[in-house]
Amino acid sequence: QVQLVESGGGLVQAGGSLRLSCAASESIFRLRTMGWYRQAPGKQRDLVALISSGDSTRYADSVKGRFTISRDNNKNTVYLEMNSLKPEDTAVYRCYAYWGQDYWGQGTQVTVSS
Repeated sequence: QVQLVESGGGLVQAGGSLRLSCAASESIFRLRTMGWYRQAPGKQRDLVALISSGDSTRYADSVKGRFTISRDNNKNTVYLEMNSLKPEDTAVYRCYAYWGQDYWGQGTQVTVSS
């Protein structure tokens, strides 16, 4: 069983930055894919960014050039650096991992004020 714990959410003004962290209970070196999804009130859950065990990355078009996903295998942690934040980035951000099945964190709220 893989447990994922997010941190780093909060309230920020438009144009600001936040860094989300996701600490995994298992060695993330073994996890094929990790990433972040987000869900705004009344909307479906959307992909934000993914990173593979080989460090290949994939981003939603809406965050390309503003968000950066990275992983630190020594700390079993995946990060999401978010810059130039916009009000439309407001959502609950959930960490995701795949290791034979999907695993999800509880989520962390990100609120961007205009």
